Amino acid sequence: MPTINVKEDTPAKSVQIIGNVTKDVYLRMDNRTNSFETDQNNIKWLDISFDGSHHRYFSRVSIYGGASISLEVLSRFGIDANISGTPAVFLDGQFIAKDTHTTYRYILCQDDNTSHLEPSEPNYTSWKAPAKAPDWLYLDSSAYISPSLSSEILAYLETNSNTNFAFAISSHSNPSASHIAALLKRADIIVSAKKLPEEREYIRVTKNEIQYLDQRVSWAIDKHDLFTHLSAFSTIAASLVGALILDKDAPEALLIARANIQKSKLGSTSNLATLERTIADDYYRTEKINKEASKMSEIEENAKKLVAAGKGILAADESGGSIHKKFESMNIPDDEQHRRDYRNIFFTTPELEKYVNGVILFDETARQTADNGQTFVQFLQDRGIIPGIKVDQGLVNFDNSDEKYTQGLDGLADRLKEYYAMGARFAKWRAAFELTDHSPSDMAIQKNCEILASYAKECQAANIVPIVEPELVYDGDYTIEQNAACTGKILKCLFQELAKQQVNLAGCILKVNMILAGKRQATQSTPDEVGAATAKVLRENVPAELAGVVFLSGGQSVVQATDNLQAVTNNGPFPWPVTFSYARALQDPALQAWQGDNANADAARSAFHERLVANANALIRHAN
Repeated sequence: MPTINVKEDTPAKSVQIIGNVTKDVYLRMDNRTNSFETDQNNIKWLDISFDGSHHRYFSRVSIYGGASISLEVLSRFGIDANISGTPAVFLDGQFIAKDTHTTYRYILCQDDNTSHLEPSEPNYTSWKAPAKAPDWLYLDSSAYISPSLSSEILAYLETNSNTNFAFAISSHSNPSASHIAALLKRADIIVSAKKLPEEREYIRVTKNEIQYLDQRVSWAIDKHDLFTHLSAFSTIAASLVGALILDKDAPEALLIARANIQKSKLGSTSNLATLERTIADDYYRTEKINKEASKMSEIEENAKKLVAAGKGILAADESGGSIHKKFESMNIPDDEQHRRDYRNIFFTTPELEKYVNGVILFDETARQTADNGQTFVQFLQDRGIIPGIKVDQGLVNFDNSDEKYTQGLDGLADRLKEYYAMGARFAKWRAAFELTDHSPSDMAIQKNCEILASYAKECQAANIVPIVEPELVYDGDYTIEQNAACTGKILKCLFQELAKQQVNLAGCILKVNMILAGKRQATQSTPDEVGAATAKVLRENVPAELAGVVFLSGGQSVVQATDNLQAVTNNGPFPWPVTFSYARALQDPALQAWQGDNANADAARSAFHERLVANANALIRHAN
């Protein structure tokens, strides 16, 4: 994966819109009293004969259109936008014209049909070069483009090379005209209501589809009286441009534009967060319908088995650095044989299959052999336990930041194919967040959740169940309330990203921290507090479609992790199975008993078995 370089507190993108503000006057005509003619397609047309007769209408609505629509959409996306040459602003949810010169258009509505009355002479668009170069110029579909305007824009872009250019070309523009062709050649983003030459990449908006290369989404609006094809195109085009400016990829931009046009009314489009939630909701609804109509897939079956009632998942996937610290603290040699012997204790513990559904392995462990000569993967399978694999490759810092992201996406697809062939049927990827006065930042949350979603998508493509693990690190000085707020924010972002990547939640498991005060906080949380707070955060942020939730122990003491698990269980039942996926909270007593000496292996197995029983019992709900 290439290095991620994201600046914190990035200022809002700035856009100068070039276009015309219109005042659209909608007249709903009365076809009982006016002269309407019916054509061969049974469509009624108003006969304006100017013979002194009266034309009557039911209602009259006047609303700003044209470039004001683009200003509204971009502003609601959090973009610093203005319309060139006008004092108009979008403020507190309203377009304020401030005596802006406008072009009047009369739109005559009858049933679901509309006609337009426009000035016979076009109001050519003027433009004033901004004093400070914006990030983008946006030539709006409302603009009437003269050759001189085209020359001015191109000259400005030539001088200000850091300013990008977006062009929405409407149905009344002629793309073959030389001055418009020159603008198209220079544009970084093109949205067009017309078909353009094939050599240009652009987004095409037709009356019922938005198209980019082989990506297509359909769109429709229920009300035609206050959403003509002109205002609809303006909304869609501005939504596409705004999404792409904010670094959304093209498929996501198409979904955002569709959501905006289908949710919007004139003068009331949606902000970006609302649209992203709409996309997620639409996906989950579609996913539910698809699942009811199709047979449960392999990953759904395995995900269900991994969170089967009364059992948990053993995390035996410590990386080289983690196990080195464990061994070093006890003067145990950190070599392959000792690491193999250590893991072998857990896998050969009597009744292991009675208490765990799956075991997460490290790459080295997955390639090692049990005492009987089988690989550990095969050995576990024969005990009825599903083998899994840790596939992330550790934490690294963002550029110019002390916050971290998890690497390992490079080559992941090939590694997953190999692990599947070896017998692994689930995987785990951990992202870690530290809670301080300045972290985690929105950037760190967003980027790590994007990476988690990409990993999950790759897993499901390889028929492997992904466990997504966004861990709020326990070793901190924060209150239980701060933990709840931060974990909720992380989970909200994570499930938005999983929806964007179209990850099947029925074949996905969340591994997450409990909600409790940080280890260095003076006032520690009681089990009752942990149980109630954890249940609340999960219910508010985890979709019901998810296969299950498993908890990490995250540095809690052996007894603390079990007591808190019991408290969470007592706050059930939940929409999804809830269980444990512990490492240290299960292994530490065994490590203390083993001491690196295989003569102590049986004592270590006994200590491990005791913790398995205790945590399995903690999954039995007790009445509060």
